Amino acid sequence: MAHRVMPGRRRKSKIRLRPCPGPARSYNAAVLDIKLIREQPDFVRQRLATRAGGDEARLDEVLALDDQRRRLLAEVEALKAGRNRVSKEIGALMAQKKAAEAEAMKAETRQIGEKIAQLDKAVAAAEKARDEILLGLPNLPHSSVAMGTTAADNTQVRTWGTRPGFSFKPKSHVEICEHLGLVDFARGSRLTGSGFLLYTNWGARLERALIQLLLDLHTAQHGYTEVSPPYIVGRDCMIGVGQFPKFIDQAYAVQEGLDAETRGKLYLLPTAEAPVANIHREEVLSWNLLPINYCAYSPCFRAEAGAAGVGTRGMIRVHQFDKVELIKIVRPEAGYAELENLVGHAERVLQSLGLHYRVLLLCTGDLGFASAKTYDLEVWAPGQGSYLEVSSCSNCEDFQARRMNLRFKTQSGENKFPHILNGSGTALARLFVALIETYQQADGSVAIPVPLQPYLKTDRITV
Repeated sequence: MAHRVMPGRRRKSKIRLRPCPGPARSYNAAVLDIKLIREQPDFVRQRLATRAGGDEARLDEVLALDDQRRRLLAEVEALKAGRNRVSKEIGALMAQKKAAEAEAMKAETRQIGEKIAQLDKAVAAAEKARDEILLGLPNLPHSSVAMGTTAADNTQVRTWGTRPGFSFKPKSHVEICEHLGLVDFARGSRLTGSGFLLYTNWGARLERALIQLLLDLHTAQHGYTEVSPPYIVGRDCMIGVGQFPKFIDQAYAVQEGLDAETRGKLYLLPTAEAPVANIHREEVLSWNLLPINYCAYSPCFRAEAGAAGVGTRGMIRVHQFDKVELIKIVRPEAGYAELENLVGHAERVLQSLGLHYRVLLLCTGDLGFASAKTYDLEVWAPGQGSYLEVSSCSNCEDFQARRMNLRFKTQSGENKFPHILNGSGTALARLFVALIETYQQADGSVAIPVPLQPYLKTDRITV
């Protein structure tokens, strides 16, 4: 039985974008709260172990490096205090015209200074080693997330609608696209390589119409502020959202002309989450600005590991696809209520198009690197005879905010890290696939759902 989720109309966000204060600089903090690791190592170890990735094994190394850093730092502070005391004594000797004794003590301060410089380097080295490990540790799963190791352990939360029935054998999207001239798979591959698409004629118009429909829905009905981000982002932004260092092998690095020195500084974005979630990095926001709701369209580029064998035909697994991304920056106490709202906004897309789908709650072993809790929306594609993931909605809690040093000031004046949420609202080309496979007709045409008709100025795509 389908359970209909109808999110109510929300007050539209009023966000004024202002230049980031201060000079541009790089900041990527250790992510999991080091204080939590120090005070509750067994808890952190246990939560990491639920992911079944073996990350908990590195916690002892983190604690050892952190202890080393703190001991060295204490030694540095003691030496600095001693140097200050000696400096005062030198001043007193100089006032008493005891120049020889003063010079002897100056030699002592120089030795102390050299020792401090050595220890400062050791402190920095221990901190760097500790933080490199921390940057590679995933977020801690929320307590409401079920234990599991693979996607087979995910929980179906609800479904909506019913699978469409046909009086004929439904065609795959490849057959439909080739019959109606919606996508030229062969020429797309010839232009760039396997896993890249060339939309043509009604296919290009349908893709554009879907993007516009999604943006209009989320801005007009769900209260998001639309932004249009750069399609190239810096390495720090990729670290900020947790794409790096974990998924650096799946990114497209950019090089400026023939200058090889620039490679690895900028990347084609894998999702609009990378630039949009980072909009307020290194800022301290006023509490009354939260929640902030952004939506953004962008193409997404993913050189996924193991995708080298992607065929020249088909739209299920591609290196470039379009997506409308939803980002929420909220107060921590509202994080999980906002996650449910976010899921409802993504569901509304599929409901408005009349597409059957299911909602899954991911288990601990299937969570994304930065996520504490995630729902996936999978839409039914009749030609495939399977569900396709079109949206993943996650609360990353303060994991990403710590990485990008994004904070907000509470009413009491305390600086705290907000929760950052992200969701696909939704992704194409799989939405495109499900739509044309669901609405295919016996005569080979594709009917257009009512919400899309004003954008396409037609109710049907035919040869």
